[in-house]
Amino acid sequence: MRGSGAFGALWGARAVSVLGDSLGLVALLLYVQASTGAAIAVALLLLAGDFVPGLFGAFAGVVGDRFDLRRVMVACDLIQGALTVVMALVLPPLEVLLVMVAVRSVAAQVFLAASRSALPALVRDDQLEAANSALGAGTSGLEAVGPIVAAGLFLVTDVRGILLVDAVTFFVSAGLLARLPKIPPTEATGHSVLKDARDGLGYILRTAQIRVIGIGFFATVAFNGVDDVAMVFLAKDELRGSDSASATLYAGVGIGLIVGFAILARYAGRLTMPVLILLGFAVSSAGNLVTGLAWAIWAALALQVIRGLGIAGVDVGVNTHLQRVVPPHLRSRVFGNLYGAIGLAAGISYVLGGLLLQHTDARTTFVTAGVGGLIATAATAIAMRRSGREEREPPVRR
Repeated sequence: MRGSGAFGALWGARAVSVLGDSLGLVALLLYVQASTGAAIAVALLLLAGDFVPGLFGAFAGVVGDRFDLRRVMVACDLIQGALTVVMALVLPPLEVLLVMVAVRSVAAQVFLAASRSALPALVRDDQLEAANSALGAGTSGLEAVGPIVAAGLFLVTDVRGILLVDAVTFFVSAGLLARLPKIPPTEATGHSVLKDARDGLGYILRTAQIRVIGIGFFATVAFNGVDDVAMVFLAKDELRGSDSASATLYAGVGIGLIVGFAILARYAGRLTMPVLILLGFAVSSAGNLVTGLAWAIWAALALQVIRGLGIAGVDVGVNTHLQRVVPPHLRSRVFGNLYGAIGLAAGISYVLGGLLLQHTDARTTFVTAGVGGLIATAATAIAMRRSGREEREPPVRR
């Protein structure tokens, strides 16, 4: 991928903005905790950033399908940067902050759909697996080191300073994206935004291979997303770990993601993407199941690394498959709907999984999540087979 200047600009823009997001999230979490002292306030902040954008998933992709994708991505970065500057200078009360975070997150959702849709215009078809893997490795790697960088920055500045650094990353990203070629819409519908949003959702519901993958993805995340909530309880209660050991467990998935993306950049092309998706569903779900049976911190860490490998497979498989099979004029809408639904699935998992955790324990929660994910994987495989379309992905010349 080194010879592609356009892809390098997109990779650099995504990497620097994701690093900034990671820094900014740490700063906002600490600010909300210090200013309110309420756990519910922290939970509301996370929901504003993750759950609310999912409610607008059907509309997020409409923007990318109606306008030049380069301009859409640049505009989204500028909006996010401007909002972050205001947050840094004002440090608003919680109610206003939640609204600003929600608006910024919707802009990020539009950006995500547009960037995924733009990739086939920037690289050759036979480079899609490597390109998606490289994007995943860069963003996941920097997201993982973001909290460490934030810890270092807190030695020399405060919440305002870190938020300003976050804002600068958005402006740098916009400058890099401005170097991309124009990527105009392939088809101007002339319809209203609402009609275009309905058409995008209707395409997913009518197309068996897209519908099956979307439902399977939603179900596996709805079962397995609770691991973020349950991990600290597994480490502290069942495994008797320290605070440091508990924090280390959260690094397991990140390590697995980076290793998985590195492997897939080289070998993903040897599998059809539907097969890679199913493998990713199965491995990520099994990783949670066996984590619930772990007997020591180091074992749980190793098993979460395996889960990260599965998540990398899902990421590369889903994105590459959709980039190949979805018509270009619908691509942003499909990505917007898909990742909007995944945000909703994560929110559902936090709530229902949290209730299960409250009434049982962390081991039961992990095992239940893993078993549910494996059942969803099996159901997805059966549905793919019955649809008879899992092999419809266009052949790639290598």
